Parts: sequence; C-alpha cells; structure tokens
Amino acid sequence: MVLFEKAPAKINLTLDVLGKRDDGYHNVEMIMTTIDLADRIELISLEKDEVQVYLESRYVPCDERNLAYQAAMIFKEKYKIAQGVRIHIDKSIPVSAGLGGGSTDAAAVLRGLNRLWSLNIPIKELADLGGALGSDVPFSVHGGTAIARGFGEEIEQLPSPPPCWVILAKPNIGVSTRTIFEKVNVDNLTHPDTEKVLQALHEQDFDKLCDSIGNSLEQITIDEHAEVVHIKEVMKQVGIRGVLMSGSGPTVYGLVEQHRKAISVYNAMRGFCEEVHLVRLLG
Repeated sequence: MVLFEKAPAKINLTLDVLGKRDDGYHNVEMIMTTIDLADRIELISLEKDEVQVYLESRYVPCDERNLAYQAAMIFKEKYKIAQGVRIHIDKSIPVSAGLGGGSTDAAAVLRGLNRLWSLNIPIKELADLGGALGSDVPFSVHGGTAIARGFGEEIEQLPSPPPCWVILAKPNIGVSTRTIFEKVNVDNLTHPDTEKVLQALHEQDFDKLCDSIGNSLEQITIDEHAEVVHIKEVMKQVGIRGVLMSGSGPTVYGLVEQHRKAISVYNAMRGFCEEVHLVRLLG
C-alpha cells in the first residue's frame, strides 16, 4: 500500500525563550503558523520489519539521524507494529533554515503511518509522541496556527492570521538550532509581545500583527551571521512592515497584503538573495 502526506513548513510569529529547564532544554512560548511551502512524503508499507528512508539531498541523512526515520521507529515501538515502511521524502523546504523542515517531515510520518496502518490514533496522542523528537514536532502534527508552550508540547490552536502573502529569503548558510540555544542567556534576551500578537490574530488586524511579531533568538543568530540583518534591512527598504527571522534562522520572512506588491518584493529579493520563495499562509 502507498500513501502520500503533505509536510508544510512553518514560520514563527513569535518565539520567546522563558528559561532553562532541569533537563537542559528551555521553556519556550511560540506562536507558529503553517505556510504553503511543503515537502511531500510517500509511505510504502513493507512486509519486512525495517524502516527505509530515501531522499535526494546531500544535506540530509537517510539513516537513524533523520527525524522521519526516528518518527517511524518510535511509532512502530509505541504501537507494536511488526511491519516495515519505506519513506520517500521530496524536499522543497530549505534545510537548517528555521522553517521546521525536519520536524514537519517527522510529523507527516506520524500522521501518515496512522492512516497507512488504520490505527485511528487521536491527533493529540500523535503530537505527544512527536514531542520526543523535538520542540516543533507537536505543532507540526497539528498544523494550522497555534501557540506552543513548555518544551513545545503544550499546543493551543489559534485563529489564522489575516490573509496575506509571505516572502521567504534564506541566505546561503545553515544554522544549527542546538548551537543557537547553547548561546542563550535569558536575562539578555529581547522578549516579544506575545499578548499583542494574540490580540492581532483574534482581531484579524494585519497592521498590529506586523508591529508585534518578535523572536528572542534573532539577535543571537545575527551576531553569528550578519547576512540575516542585511536581508531584514533590504526587506524594510522595499516597504515591508512585518519582517522577522523564523525559528533559529537564518530564513527571514516578510508579510505583504497586496499580491502585486508581494511579486515586486519577491523579484527584488531574488536579485539580492539566492533562495527566495513567495507563498501563502495555510494556518
């Protein structure tokens, strides 16, 4: 049996780091929303009890280091599945970009295996299972727009942002989330106004949303990679108000209401940055 699952990327409307936990990780508060840039996951059931991962990317491993592989293994172990699965990943989401590519692939595998083997496991249970793989996986299992708290496992669904276009610009570098978090000193962080972003979503106020988005990790990544602040400056110079780095970076996004302006900004950014995408919100 063959099954396909869409794995959409996400952007952070907020990312706040609240403090370090006893287990060495950090408590976070993040408002995220999915965008129409997605990997495509193909799942093929195997009689042999093994997990195989295939993809064409020299930046992503196909072995046990791959989050999709890990997702299949913990799913099989949790629900005592003796069958195997072959996972083909068609990558469209940039790697190490702050867009949750690995996490959404893992989430798609959890959702897809639930359908492939007809187990009817509730989505919250799948999200809880995904929490063992990373802080973005529970949100990615749910999708849409939500605030994630704790390690990322506490998910509360939110209204979708006001309709708009999203320009993504990624410099030709990769950023390790673990490396950025190792540099976090909570006392020195700039914390976003999460409450104001929540108000903007409930009120469907695009201007308030643009004025309120924020990311505690942005300055840490900028200190390591000046390309990020250069992209932000160019986006602001061409008239985008809502400009922010997503996740631990280095991708910067801009929110634009008008399609014509979005196309103009997209073309301008293509002359400045190698990897640029123009997409809609899904959340």
